[in-house]
Amino acid sequence: MASILIVDDERSICELLEITFRKDGHRVEIATTGELGRRRLESKIFDIIISDIRMPDMSGVDLLAYAKEVSPSTIFLLITGVPTVETAIAAVNAGADRYVIKDHDLVDQLRRAVSQVDESLKLKNEAGYLRRELRRLTGQDNIIGRSPNMRTLFDLISTVAPQSSRILITGESGTGKELVARAIHENSPRSQAPFITVNCGAFPETLLESELFGYLKGAFTGANENRLGLFQAAHGGTLFLDEIGNMSPSMQVKLYRVLQEGKIRPLGSTEETDIDVRVIAATNRDLEKAIAAGEFREDLFYRLSVIPLHLPPLRERREDIPLLARAFFERFRKSMEKPVEGIEPAAMAQMEAYDWPGNVRELENTMERSVALETGRLISVSVLPEKIRYGVPGGRAAGSPRNGKPDLPEGGLDLEHYIQDTERAYLLAALEASGGVGTRAAELLKMSYRSYRHYVKKYNIT
Repeated sequence: MASILIVDDERSICELLEITFRKDGHRVEIATTGELGRRRLESKIFDIIISDIRMPDMSGVDLLAYAKEVSPSTIFLLITGVPTVETAIAAVNAGADRYVIKDHDLVDQLRRAVSQVDESLKLKNEAGYLRRELRRLTGQDNIIGRSPNMRTLFDLISTVAPQSSRILITGESGTGKELVARAIHENSPRSQAPFITVNCGAFPETLLESELFGYLKGAFTGANENRLGLFQAAHGGTLFLDEIGNMSPSMQVKLYRVLQEGKIRPLGSTEETDIDVRVIAATNRDLEKAIAAGEFREDLFYRLSVIPLHLPPLRERREDIPLLARAFFERFRKSMEKPVEGIEPAAMAQMEAYDWPGNVRELENTMERSVALETGRLISVSVLPEKIRYGVPGGRAAGSPRNGKPDLPEGGLDLEHYIQDTERAYLLAALEASGGVGTRAAELLKMSYRSYRHYVKKYNIT
């Protein structure tokens, strides 16, 4: 249902329309002067505004111009009891979406107009749902796996999806945390409402606050119009907070308050707005260690992890590697229109033996590369990255230590290149595990940040 602001200096008109639209299920606020209406617009965003043209303190056309400035997407309906050609032209020129005359048919005309707008809003949401459903049916968002770990995960998803409890998904980078969050959403009663994602580690603190909570015109330099935050945009649906472990301490306090009270206050506003959003968070960090180190709030952790879900790394479900490899192979073979028919057993064995520090995302990238480079009938070992052929890092393939001894390939190996590949692979793995934070990557590699920068420059890693 739509949120409606009614502005008219005739209180009886305001009350009549308020009663009418509340009965239809809409959220309604009224203002009996143009100035009061303008103040409402300063503190809140409405789907529809219905305003009289002639009011003592401000004309409806002036209010329309202000509304289009601060909230361009709001639908504006002008009404008048004194229709003239001049007022009609002024309304159209100012950008009014509808011009309605106050007569015996006023309520019916406005109900029809509001119904059309409400239907348009529903269609926008439905379009988003259909796009998500198409992705799901074409397999782009499917979670693939038949290992015991994954079967347990599928059962858990089926159990928790119908609930509204908050979920915290943990797991290494590249394990598919967003896919799990999307699967939970698409199998929940909220599936036809928005599913919105935000990477909490990708924004500076001030920008993340405005993204999540929205802002009003003039709240800060560059805030030229009212803007809905992601909590409001996800109303009725699901908000996925990825990399929650990278959120700053002050933002953690603000998020905790929102989760506790179920209300948000846009930047620059003095009014709070109720929200109905299921929050699913994800992180590749050990939040309990972060709590012990004073880097993450314990109270927020318990608010987020009502239901904890852990995604196993790919090395702990090796039986799923062939399934995933074939699924990615089929996708890229079709999209590239390559006459490649399958994967050589030797190549598959190398992939199964490799530890995949980048998890499913790394396997997907490997298959895309392999399909692109292969000129023969089957994906061969020769088109696999060297780190997979040699089992770097941490794999059990040829070239990796086994029982304290390196397993030297029959044809030998280029030791210098092997060491370079190893160094570069570990740098990339540490950078991915740290969420792109160089100082943390250096800590993971037990080296100084200066040394880390030297290696990054040496291998041209950006």
